[in-house]
Amino acid sequence: MTQEMLINVSQPEECRIAIVEDGVLEELYVDRTSLDSYVGNIYKGVVVNLEPSIQAAFIDFGIGRNGFLHISDLEPQYFKQGGISPESCYGNQRSMKSGARPQKKPLIQDILSRGDEVLVQVIKDGIGTKGPTLSTYISIPGRCLVLMPALGRVGISRKIEDEAARKRLKHIMNELNPPRGLGFIVRTAGVERTKKELAQDLNYLLMLWNSIVNRVRAFPGPVTVYEESNILIRTIRDICSDDVDAIIIDEPEAYERVRDFLEQVMPNYVDTLRLYEGTEPLFHRYKLDEEIRKIHNRVVPLPKGGSIVIDQAEALVAIDVNSGSFRTDDSAEDNAYQINLLAAKEIARQLRLRDLGGVIVNDFIDMRREKHRRGVERALRDAVKRDRARTKILRTSPFGLIEMTRQRIRPSIKRSVFQECPYCHGLGVLKSVETMVLDVIRMILLASQRPDVATVEMTVHQNVADIMNNEKREKIAEMERAGNMKVQVRGRESVIPDFLEIICRNEKGDMLQFNEK
Repeated sequence: MTQEMLINVSQPEECRIAIVEDGVLEELYVDRTSLDSYVGNIYKGVVVNLEPSIQAAFIDFGIGRNGFLHISDLEPQYFKQGGISPESCYGNQRSMKSGARPQKKPLIQDILSRGDEVLVQVIKDGIGTKGPTLSTYISIPGRCLVLMPALGRVGISRKIEDEAARKRLKHIMNELNPPRGLGFIVRTAGVERTKKELAQDLNYLLMLWNSIVNRVRAFPGPVTVYEESNILIRTIRDICSDDVDAIIIDEPEAYERVRDFLEQVMPNYVDTLRLYEGTEPLFHRYKLDEEIRKIHNRVVPLPKGGSIVIDQAEALVAIDVNSGSFRTDDSAEDNAYQINLLAAKEIARQLRLRDLGGVIVNDFIDMRREKHRRGVERALRDAVKRDRARTKILRTSPFGLIEMTRQRIRPSIKRSVFQECPYCHGLGVLKSVETMVLDVIRMILLASQRPDVATVEMTVHQNVADIMNNEKREKIAEMERAGNMKVQVRGRESVIPDFLEIICRNEKGDMLQFNEK
């Protein structure tokens, strides 16, 4: 299997990074200069408000929008002294067992007060009207290690399952003797690394942490104390592994920047780096632009027929599997099982590509046999293993649904690329002409109930106005007599089909406020 990392930065406003395996797009990362992301950044923030009803605090951390800090994301050492103190935030020895959380947490209003300073990290960008989600459990990734001050001990990533490798890494980390009170996790990228490479990463993270501590002590909040690397360096640092055969970049300056980074941090990968010098755009050369355009389609075709349909709501994604023309066997049960296996793999791929998060409900084709249901569950779990976002998958429900959750870090690619339609407001539908006619009549009836209304002026789409002034002219005259008023309906071609504007005036010509209720 050939795996390539393609980096398109020829346009300064956008950086696109694609992971391609044997010509198939498996992962896509898009970053635009116009879309600010704060995930991973660390701030010294100030508590501006407390909400005891939801056990949360709102933190001003200097970006113009307050962040949301829930009690579950409050580090235990804050329970004793409230705001920032050297004992709670700078990696000193803890009074409680390292990394332990108390069984019963106090109320947030008993821990924090307005004006308290807290050291927070953004773990999720704001979506819609919601502000960014914050945590006091600080995490700073290196190439092989992750510094986690709140952990207070050395740990090994759960994704490293080989017991011998875990013991070797644990032994090396104990020999490196990291400072007491600071926590470190060995990443999967550190499995094959030598003691020297792990020591270099450890020293780099310690130097970075000391600079953060000094900045926290030197400046009052709100202030930025650490900013995560840009998507180019961050993606290479987190994703590049021995499976990557080539890193191809289409812009000379970015190529030099990545080369400098690799030479300093990941020298083993320098030989995989290449500068794309072709005249044809890089993504077009690998036929990725067409694939990326399909990402936003509601219907995704499956091999040999069949499809999956993806509908996204605010906090829920519904995915429906359709068999279509897919046929492999005379047995309906086996046919359903085979298409569900294909759908499970494609669902995991689409979740990665679209960066969908929250609650996800997968409606697979019904299967009677228990072993087939378990087989689809295993296929879905295997397919999401490569996903870097945390996922949790439940067993098949009695209705044949497989529910799962996927970590949401930032808005989905769809929300980043598209804006809400100003006409339908994201619904995808508009009222019909007939419905609008009925709405207009209802509004006139409401206006006729008010004794102070002398004239009613309505502006609607031309098609609606034509029906009102012709077919409904007699009805309008009836309402004029009943309400002792005059009604005028104007049509305009330039407005949307369900546009409706109503202006009511009294006998003096003064405009009245029209209340639909």
